Amino acid sequence: MLRQFDGQRLVIATHNVGKLREFRELLAPYVRSIVSSGELHLPEPEETGTTFAENAILKAMQAAKLADDVALADDSGLCVTALNNQPGIYSARWGGPTKDFAAAMKRVHVEMGDTADRSAHFICVLALAWPDGHHEILEGRIDGHIIWPPRGDKGHGYDPFFVPQGHDRTFGEMDGDEKNAISHRGVAVHKLIARLRKL
Repeated sequence: MLRQFDGQRLVIATHNVGKLREFRELLAPYVRSIVSSGELHLPEPEETGTTFAENAILKAMQAAKLADDVALADDSGLCVTALNNQPGIYSARWGGPTKDFAAAMKRVHVEMGDTADRSAHFICVLALAWPDGHHEILEGRIDGHIIWPPRGDKGHGYDPFFVPQGHDRTFGEMDGDEKNAISHRGVAVHKLIARLRKL
């Protein structure tokens, strides 16, 4: 059953400043106070789930319990058709211990080789969790294709080499508002906003 969220304070369960910025831009009109796990110095849990949903719930639940507040987490990643939907839930880990996404994009490019199928999609699963263990999930997806070399210095992660379907620029070339309107995270967050408006 859906639960009421009062919109007072929301903990974003991330240490990623790029993700935090996007969440703040998207949720600012609906949430009075937004703070991140990083800002609260909460530890990052080990992502032991085998799906985006499992990892999102794990992160949201830990943040909600440690902060004693409502927490929102996402687990998102790039799924490349020619690589059997890899890197998927391991998207950040493909960048190594330092999460070097230039290296991660290079790895994707090398492993794709000269395949003609450049299609890919981004997935974002959001988990909204309460300290008592209640949680809800929402999902967003955006299809597109991989280009090489990467283009653009905006966004974060794999954005510079992903062109969303129906567009000719990468996420890395788009301003925040334009990307947020169509991105996997934007789609999932707008589902959350629509739900909040109904409660």
